[in-house]
Amino acid sequence: MDDEALLRHSRHVLLEEYGIDGQARVGAAHALIIGAGGLGSPACLYLAAAGVGRITLVDDDTVDLTNLQRQVAHTTARVGQSKVASAAEAMRAINPDIVIVQHAVRADGALLDTLVASADVVLDCSDNFVTRQAVNAACVAHAKPLVAGAAIRFDGQLSVYDLRDPASPCYACLFPPDAEYEETRCAVMGVFAPVVGTIGTLQASEALKLLAGITPSLAGQLLMFDGRRTAFDSLKVARDPHCSVCAQRAGG
Repeated sequence: MDDEALLRHSRHVLLEEYGIDGQARVGAAHALIIGAGGLGSPACLYLAAAGVGRITLVDDDTVDLTNLQRQVAHTTARVGQSKVASAAEAMRAINPDIVIVQHAVRADGALLDTLVASADVVLDCSDNFVTRQAVNAACVAHAKPLVAGAAIRFDGQLSVYDLRDPASPCYACLFPPDAEYEETRCAVMGVFAPVVGTIGTLQASEALKLLAGITPSLAGQLLMFDGRRTAFDSLKVARDPHCSVCAQRAGG
């Protein structure tokens, strides 16, 4: 780490739990972010600012005027631009020393299998159940830690699914892929902007802790945020030994 990088990241280096070794691990790490919208915006900006060495963004959408109320990585001037290109521009403005890889495509199983294999941590910032299941399946297959967030209206939730720990559930343990769920999209239901900012920022926090080696993570807990009350609640969650996704991989 040269003097400029040391100065840039000095406030992290000063933390006893983080230090120079933690910063070195972060600088050598690869984070994969699925979705560059409301959750992905703060997540990608904080990971870029923290100096994660390589960040891969996946999103097939373009910036729309309706996004700007909450998707803080984008600007009015970049309406119509791909979200991954817009987010990358914002990230480079904060930290030009990192590597940013852009995939302006929808995250399908084949792409995820390739990208997850090379990642050190995966952040699911997507907005639909199918993508979340596909991301989880790839993370289970490659035993990569997954930081998954979601937000709608005034409510948000967050957890870490880390199959490196045999006691940790995967996303499908809580939300089975064959269950019936009603998709609630913010385009229909609305979303309070600071809620996605809160959850996306916490995703960045959990990802950085995993990369820097700071414990404990949220694995085994489901954190829920109520933006009306400005209150957090936490539930303990366990691995389902009969989970159709992770049971065999986790030795269940």
